[in-house]
Formats: sequence, structure tokens, C-alpha cells
Amino acid sequence: MEEQNSTSKFQYYVGIKFHHSTHAYFFGFSDLNIQIGDKVVVETTHGPELGEVCFEPISISQYKSVLELKPILRKATDVDIKLHDINLKDAEVALEICRNEVKRINLDMNLISCEYTLDKGKVIFTYVADERVDFRELLKILASKLHTRIELRQIGSRDKAKLVGGIGLCGLPLCCATFLNEFDGISINRAKNQMLAINIPKLSGHCGKLLCCLKYEDDAYTDLKKDFPQLGTKVFIDKVEYEVTTINVVSKMVKIDNPDDSKFLSLEEFVKQTRWRPRPPREENKQEQQGKQKKKSNEEK
Repeated sequence: MEEQNSTSKFQYYVGIKFHHSTHAYFFGFSDLNIQIGDKVVVETTHGPELGEVCFEPISISQYKSVLELKPILRKATDVDIKLHDINLKDAEVALEICRNEVKRINLDMNLISCEYTLDKGKVIFTYVADERVDFRELLKILASKLHTRIELRQIGSRDKAKLVGGIGLCGLPLCCATFLNEFDGISINRAKNQMLAINIPKLSGHCGKLLCCLKYEDDAYTDLKKDFPQLGTKVFIDKVEYEVTTINVVSKMVKIDNPDDSKFLSLEEFVKQTRWRPRPPREENKQEQQGKQKKKSNEEK
């Protein structure tokens, strides 16, 4: 019912991108003639801001999100656009002032960005810090120098990577800066499940945390490994004992060893020569399933 009330005053919704933003944010409207590329003034939680329409309007009946839509106030005028350009320049000056004061009073915070609302009623500084920062003195100084309301917003390392952007190990733009809107917990168990070398620097992203993309193929590896023997499995070929030491689910190869010999076999050859068969999946009761789910959740926290 709340979702219906939050959208019933609009006929359409559309995606809006802001300056230096890679993500589109949804806003609602009714009687405006809006097209892709139009500059518009929208109401945000911080105040009025100028953005650009990035796709065609969509009927409000197709809006499925539980988030409340904020309105598009109007198409941007020449005055709005000029004011926005002035604000961008003033934000650079304000950011430099803030950096100097942070350094002078020795606060442990790394400033990332600064932006004014369109009406200049508020200036928002975004920063990264490992601990909680007592910035009361900084607020007083900035208020006396900038003569507007000050907001200091702390973000995490992943949010910083999303905001700053960059190129990932794959050579493509960072997932967090292009399409990821939520950050799931990534545990080292995902890397182990995919049989990756546990080299933390190579498994970490720009944010310093484990790569978000470790989750993309994790379920596929879990499913494919069901057709392979577990590492350490003992098998016999021509009455000679071997131990499974390596598997490769992509190339479907199995390596077996003993003190005198090593063999690389395709999964098909391995099954044929050793007569090994995957263990049939056993039925898990409800309590076991809940226990595994709880363990996985705790690992990813």
C-alpha cells in the first residue's frame, strides 16, 4: 500500500544521472515533456540538484521498486545550467579549503569529493575514514568560511571505489561503478571453492576487499565439482594405487599421483579407468540445511 501511495501521484518515471555519476537514479513526473538528454532539476534528499535524463520515460505501472520516487521539479533553464557550472567550480575551491583545514587540525580522514546543491543551500563533503571522526571543530571552521549548511558524509572503501571508478583486473570498468548497487559479503571460501591460489593482493579489488566477481561463478563451480572426485580420493588403475591431487572443472581434467608416477586424465578417462562414480546426493533434513545457511552467512559477515 505504501508503494502505491509513493508513486500514485506520478504517471511516468525515468532515470537521471548526475555529474560524475555512473548510476542512474529514478524520479517520477506527470505533465512534463521529457526526452533523453534533457537537463532537469530534481528533488533529492540533499536538496534540488541538476541531472540529465538517460533513457525514455516509462509508465509508472512498471515501477517495481519499494523505494519512494522523488519528483522532477522542472526542466532546467539556462540559469539553472549556469548556476550548476558555477557550483562545480566553487565545489573545487571548497574541497581545497576543507583539505587544508583537515590537514591543519590533523584529522584522520581522506576527502573524496565535494558538491553543492543547486540552490547552494548545502555543501556535502564525502570522506573515507577507518574510525569515527570528531569533526565538530572542522564544521565550525567550514561554516564560517563557506557560509552555508555543511554535511560531512563518511563512506566505506567499497563505496569509495564505486564513486571514484577505475579499471578492474579484467580490463573492464569496475562492476561497482557500472551496475552493482549492493555489496554482498565475499568470503575467502569462495576463492577456495574455485580452487584459486590464496594470494590476497591478487584476489583484492581497488577497495582493498575481496573481489566482488568471486561470487559470479561460485555456484557454477559448486555444481560442476559434483561430477569430480574430491582431492585426496584413493583410486586404483591396473591394481596400482593413486591419489587425486588436482582437478580442473573448466578443462575437465584430473591429476592423480603416487610416489612413482603422475597422470593427467580427462574426467571421462578417469571414470573409465578407475571405475569411480560420483556419490549420489543424500537428502538433507531441514535442520542441516538451516545450519549450513547460518554458517555461510557468518563466514561472509
